[in-house]
Amino acid sequence: MSERIGVMVCGHGSRDEGAVREFAQVAEGLRELLPEMPVEYGYLEFATPIIRDGLDRLRDKGVTRVLAVPGMLFAAGHVKNDIPSVLNTYAAQNDGVTIEFGKDIGIDPKVIRAAGARIQEALDAAGDDVPLHETMLVVVGRGTSDPDANGNIAKVMRQLWEGFGFGWGETVYSGVTFPLVEPGLEHVAKLGFKRIIVFPYFLFTGILVQRIYEHTDRVAERHRDIEFIKAPYLNDHPLLIDTFKERVEQILTGDTAMNCGVCKYRTQVLGFEDQVGLDQESHHHHVEGIGTGDAHSHDDGHSHEHEHSHDHAHDHGHHPYPHADHPLGPKTLK
Repeated sequence: MSERIGVMVCGHGSRDEGAVREFAQVAEGLRELLPEMPVEYGYLEFATPIIRDGLDRLRDKGVTRVLAVPGMLFAAGHVKNDIPSVLNTYAAQNDGVTIEFGKDIGIDPKVIRAAGARIQEALDAAGDDVPLHETMLVVVGRGTSDPDANGNIAKVMRQLWEGFGFGWGETVYSGVTFPLVEPGLEHVAKLGFKRIIVFPYFLFTGILVQRIYEHTDRVAERHRDIEFIKAPYLNDHPLLIDTFKERVEQILTGDTAMNCGVCKYRTQVLGFEDQVGLDQESHHHHVEGIGTGDAHSHDDGHSHEHEHSHDHAHDHGHHPYPHADHPLGPKTLK
């Protein structure tokens, strides 16, 4: 039997219908760039189709070799543990289907340019009456219990700060780690800049992006002498979709290595020494498909009234975050 290659884009999932639609649009954009391959997508949690459903569709189309890529910016617990567990389980249960997993988007020049374009949109809308050296950039990352992924956000912020020539730059997070948005913005409001631009370094909309903007408004209300600007998130910028295409092609060329040199699961990272060698397993089975669209009718006998939001830095049942009681975080935004 001849080999047929297909592409699987593995997303996190969201209760927000807008986020689910935007992720689907990225997958559709990838189909246009890879017309020779069937492209499907699925979510780890909170939305349908789940990853297994997307893999089933590829298999039904005769795909024997799946090139799977994470639809996430950085490799934290979801990319390092949860998605590989789902993919490995599926491959073990389906003879004749091989699955190869590509690397995360990571810090890529094209995505930095896409981020710069979103920030420029916000600056253009605000006007040029405040010079860049009197403007401060605050980049908001998702926040994880993996210091490697959190550090990547800081590096992105530095590249954007230096690239534009802003007067100063800081990094804050929406949850799990610290500092959170509101205490972080309260801190930078003391630095004396006339304008602060808040940029969520997120792929898609969702409750966290909405809360980032809400918390920005709260701080702005208390500091009316400062102009706060809310920049749009990445969304389906063409350079982002080009990067997803590149990640698929890198599987074919064998260039799939992630940066494991400072991964807390593989080496002793300061403060996380006891997490080396933890089992790679998914903790999302109870929230697969729960959240949007037809998923609302799913009933597995569990109560899902709670918001599965990474509160208390538990990060889906993974090893406890050592700074869970830090005064500047790390509970997810409310």
